[in-house]
Amino acid sequence: MHADKLRPGLVVYAAAGKEQGGFYMVTEVGEGYVTLADGKRRPLEKPKRKNLRHIRLTDTLWEPEGMTNRALRSKLRDYTAGSTDQAFDEAFNKGGNGFV
Repeated sequence: MHADKLRPGLVVYAAAGKEQGGFYMVTEVGEGYVTLADGKRRPLEKPKRKNLRHIRLTDTLWEPEGMTNRALRSKLRDYTAGSTDQAFDEAFNKGGNGFV
C-alpha cells in the first residue's frame, strides 16, 4: 500500500464507481478512504468519499490551500487536455502501484 504518498492536493485517477475514468484531487485522507473533488460534479464543499482500493495514484501534487472550484476545474482540464495518454500512463504504469 502506498498510503504514505496520500495527502491533500494529490491528483488521483478514479478506477471504479461512478467517477471511473476521471482525475480528481484528494481533499482529505482518512482510514481506508479519501475524499475527492473535481470542482464540478464534486465541488470542494461536497467531496466524494472513495475507498482506497478504487483509486490509482499519480505523482502530481497541488497546493490545496486557497484552491477554488474554478481553479481546480481549470487545473484538471489542463492536466488531462492534450496529455490524457501521459496522465493515464502515469496513473497506471509509471507508479506501478495499481490499486492502493
